[in-house]
Amino acid sequence: MLVQVAAVQMCSGPDVAANLAQARGLIEAAAARGARLVALPENFAFMGLKDEDKRAIAEADGSGPAQDFLAATAARLQVWIVGGTLPLRAAADGRVAAACLVYDAGGKRVARYDKIHLFDVDIPNRTESYRESAHVAPGSRAALVDSPAGRLGLSVCYDVRFPELYRHLSAAGAQLLIVPSAFTSPTGRAHWETLLRARAIENLCYVVAPAQSGIHPSGRETYGDSMIVDFWGRILQRVPRGSGCALAEIDLARQAAVRASFPALDHRAFAEGTR
Repeated sequence: MLVQVAAVQMCSGPDVAANLAQARGLIEAAAARGARLVALPENFAFMGLKDEDKRAIAEADGSGPAQDFLAATAARLQVWIVGGTLPLRAAADGRVAAACLVYDAGGKRVARYDKIHLFDVDIPNRTESYRESAHVAPGSRAALVDSPAGRLGLSVCYDVRFPELYRHLSAAGAQLLIVPSAFTSPTGRAHWETLLRARAIENLCYVVAPAQSGIHPSGRETYGDSMIVDFWGRILQRVPRGSGCALAEIDLARQAAVRASFPALDHRAFAEGTR
């Protein structure tokens, strides 16, 4: 059975209500086109004027405007929603978790993944500098969840540069790798497509990568180019710039057949647990 999935692209700002309204319209559009699973980008609910602003609007785990929106929208449209990331209260020092939450078609939360790798980087040859760990506490556990589109392996943005995480996810049965992101324009131009296609090819997994795109009220510019990549590294659909949805069909039977005829995952010499 083929299953339609969607990767949503948007340009979020500091107004949570406005961001949720933007997300609502895009999710509705994807559902109307037949998507059964819709993935939102990193920071879909909030991108503040300053990095520390996320501390003030962080929600308690289990309840809050963004979480309630995800649950209600999933139930109303009867679709699965991967809620990119939103800030949840986490650490005693006030730092938040960049939490990716998954809701099933009944509106029940079925998975949570906290971003593990944090973006503490000075962009080469630019004045841009990021210290995500100043206000975000890193996660420590990988997360997978079974969905109508297959077993999802969850990740976020900067995680995509760490292939060992995706090896762990594929070894645990992941069929789709979800990569909600807010890539900077310089790193996006240089590496975004290459990284996504590499993670797809080396793990024989679909990759669903919703992204932020545009110039945000803070002045930050994100790269966009949301895309869905198949297990052979082919780009099925993409949204280069602006807001919109990339939709594509997931064919788990075809993926299984290719994995059986090209068993690269079974040929790993350095499997998990070896030294």
